[in-house]
Amino acid sequence: MSRGLNREVSMLSQVASSELHAHFRPHQFLAREDEKPVAIFRIDEGWACRYRLLPDGRRQITALYLPGDYCDPHWALGGKPSQPIVALTNVRATRLPCVPPSATSGEGQQAFWRSLSDMIERQTNWLVTLGRKTALEKVAHLLLELFERLRMSGLTYGQQCAMPLTQMEIADLTGLTPVHVNRTLQVMRTRGLVELQAKWLRIPDLRALRQAAALRTQGMAA
Repeated sequence: MSRGLNREVSMLSQVASSELHAHFRPHQFLAREDEKPVAIFRIDEGWACRYRLLPDGRRQITALYLPGDYCDPHWALGGKPSQPIVALTNVRATRLPCVPPSATSGEGQQAFWRSLSDMIERQTNWLVTLGRKTALEKVAHLLLELFERLRMSGLTYGQQCAMPLTQMEIADLTGLTPVHVNRTLQVMRTRGLVELQAKWLRIPDLRALRQAAALRTQGMAA
């Protein structure tokens, strides 16, 4: 580890604990495009997203950051955000130094590579979903992914989990219009695939929702 890197890590470890945590309000930026990130954020509470705006104002959300996620692992490799990242809800996060994996502990390296691997796998699955699946399959995939990611973090309650996304945000994730999302959710409710109420999602039958999403019976593999 270089002397400068040692100094940076040492300084970060000596600051007050309140300075190791960051709080963001909805619509507040965690990172801006092409600006050097000040830290990697581990999301402790709340949801954030990465997105790309087209010249006419249309938005595509390209990643969601949920509790337990690192925002963003590739910054440790010296990269700058190619897309802005903004809070969707109130967010509480832990600041971590932007250092290469080799400069962290064994446990830190494992967390880094696991986070990066999970992100690549999700992006691969979404390439298939956005390119080939129907509207219902896209929305089913999204809701199932959210539930399973939150379950991995211990944030589900039986068959329920928080679901603060608006229909506009679901549209920006799935490449659909808000009207199409609304109609698709109505169909899914009628079929008993999902229940949505007061920003909570309930999935009565996980197997049925996996089948609706055109996913394998187990896991999120496409």
